[in-house]
Amino acid sequence: MRTIKVKTGVVLNYQDEGDKSAPSIILIMGLGAQMITWPDALYYGLVNNGFRVIRFDNRDTGLSTHLDQHPAPSLFKTWLSKHLPIRSNVPYLLDDMAEDVLALMAELKIKKAHLVGASMGGMIAQLMAVKNKKRVLSLTLIMSCSSSPRPTAKNLNVFLKLSKFKTKVPCRDAAINYNIKLNQLIGSPAYPQSEKLLREHAIKTVDRSYNQSGYKRQLIAITASKNRDHLIRKIKAPTLIIHGSADIVFPAAEARKMAKLIKKSKLKIVRGMGHNFVPELMPKMTKWITKHIKKSQRKRLEKIRNKKIKMALQE
Repeated sequence: MRTIKVKTGVVLNYQDEGDKSAPSIILIMGLGAQMITWPDALYYGLVNNGFRVIRFDNRDTGLSTHLDQHPAPSLFKTWLSKHLPIRSNVPYLLDDMAEDVLALMAELKIKKAHLVGASMGGMIAQLMAVKNKKRVLSLTLIMSCSSSPRPTAKNLNVFLKLSKFKTKVPCRDAAINYNIKLNQLIGSPAYPQSEKLLREHAIKTVDRSYNQSGYKRQLIAITASKNRDHLIRKIKAPTLIIHGSADIVFPAAEARKMAKLIKKSKLKIVRGMGHNFVPELMPKMTKWITKHIKKSQRKRLEKIRNKKIKMALQE
């Protein structure tokens, strides 16, 4: 594991594997999740398929900087400020987290990369694909969305339970139990994991790092950031959308909406998958992402070749 310090003073912890001359893939993780949430089977599967793959801890998670000098404002007040003339100061937005990714790319001397974002990470990747389109070669959005989904009985119940769990984690054991309950709540009905496996993952995660207030600041960043529906229409990068039919955090309708908004995007709805990485699905997911990126690489090279031919003919 390595670290870099970006201009804002944030230190990012990251892992960089694979041939440094190979096409680069940057994996951007979701709300409150550390980089080790990316399954090794997927991470090293992509490395073994010929890519340079970087995963990292977002600010306020894992071993990256915890911005505890910024107490998180009220989530309710932040939400109200988007609908009423009420001022709410927030520590940072998703745009700032996107700048972290660009800073990481600069440090690693990566001019262009294929972005793979999960949940909140997908939101960050969308912003990069719109505002820094020359830096993004392709986009893969996993269990993500382009705006706050419409409240339903199911997802409201989920967010209420998550909020309740988060207020009751004063010690290691409570944090581990919360992690288990979280994964049981948002997991994949068609691919249930044993409590033993969930506990092993929870212990590994909590013992590496636990940042309750950071989770809230990231949630505030999502809530305070603008709706991206109008922005993602501008995405030109080849886009693959992977979403579970049983996702109760962001219903599959959100993925279908993104597919309509992003021109020529490819949508893959996975039956029985929820809002988590299913071990049984990692070989398939690795294959889908690899195929998508290699296809985008071929199209890009073909475009460059055709441009050179056209220029030669004009001389």
